[in-house]
Amino acid sequence: MRVLIADKLPESSHMELRAAGCEVLYEPDLKGDALGEMLSSKGVEVLVVRSTKVTADIMNAAPALGLIVRAGAGVNTIDVAHAASSGIYVANCPGKNAQAVAELAFGLILSADRQIPNNVRDMRAGKWRKKHYSKARGLHGRTLGLIGLGNIGQAMVVRARAFGMKVVAWSRSLTAEQAHALGVEALESPVEVASRSDVVSVHVALTDATRGFVGRSVLEAMRPEAIFINTSRGPVVDETALLEAMEHRGLRCGLDVFCNEPSAKECDFAPALAQHEMCFGTHHIGASTLQAQEAVANEAARIIKAYKTLGEVPSCVNLSPASAASHTLVVRHHDQVGVLAEVLQVLRAAEINVQEMENTIFKGGLAAVARIRIEGCPCDGTLDKIRNAPHVLAINCLQTHPASGANPEVPEQ
Repeated sequence: MRVLIADKLPESSHMELRAAGCEVLYEPDLKGDALGEMLSSKGVEVLVVRSTKVTADIMNAAPALGLIVRAGAGVNTIDVAHAASSGIYVANCPGKNAQAVAELAFGLILSADRQIPNNVRDMRAGKWRKKHYSKARGLHGRTLGLIGLGNIGQAMVVRARAFGMKVVAWSRSLTAEQAHALGVEALESPVEVASRSDVVSVHVALTDATRGFVGRSVLEAMRPEAIFINTSRGPVVDETALLEAMEHRGLRCGLDVFCNEPSAKECDFAPALAQHEMCFGTHHIGASTLQAQEAVANEAARIIKAYKTLGEVPSCVNLSPASAASHTLVVRHHDQVGVLAEVLQVLRAAEINVQEMENTIFKGGLAAVARIRIEGCPCDGTLDKIRNAPHVLAINCLQTHPASGANPEVPEQ
């Protein structure tokens, strides 16, 4: 299996993949057309990326490509919908950088509360401003509000407890039992979290459902002079509304992410928000620790090895959450060549689409049972043809209920 790593990834992952029998190509600077050309010319089957964008055109240029692994949590740099329509798996590495992101988020909280970067700036400029900077509120006994309570949010809870902070949280899936186990208070909405908190920290992934998710209603609900933290993705927040809240309500913020971040590693970048005196910004470095990079690299290698050896893709993000199958055809048969092919030919002739299929072998290897989930109910004639096919022992057609379509949700980091 040929694997192209198109972003920087620790050498340990390269070695692990080679030991598993993969041919590893390492080109961390490939972008755009050059990436598509290499995927095509080298017949690459697996692509590993971090920040590199993977567009529909790039996928179309790579007929052998079957798996894209995002060496990180989010997948917003990959055209996931096009990958799904092309039968290309997309997987990520959730939770592996959670500790690193939570560490930076708390660094930003402390920076905003104590104005540490501004202290350092003035000290380096030869200015002693003790009176100006002796105005911090402190964290002990304050309330941290979390919007999103996935891996990173849960890592925030642990750190908040160490600082003596109370924690309130909103999550699309948070139950009272889970909240009790985590030691947090579950609230009904992000607006309620904002109104109850001294510090609000956002930990949701960027999707169509979360773009601009933290808007005026949330920011206007925050307490005057509260602290706002975003280490998820820039477009999750309405930056115009955030700047207004900073100007008119005295909010301080710590941001590791911004809208329209440059793709270059080194360049000019001066958005109005980042220039504000009370915005303490970093350069999208939340996951950039050696510990996190090693953990993510190891997880990426694990996913690829599972795909190579088992045909399975752990942490796949673009499989359908629902099936259109309405019936399950159960076929008990001799374990002989061509039995299932004959069954599928009968279904094809009846224009019945197969959604899912599994075949279980009995001890001894003489018999098996196939469970074939199909759209629609076969007529008696179709069932008779299958029943009378060579080596078919018995059949049964069961009516099932297709899974309901997923409601729009807010995925968490």
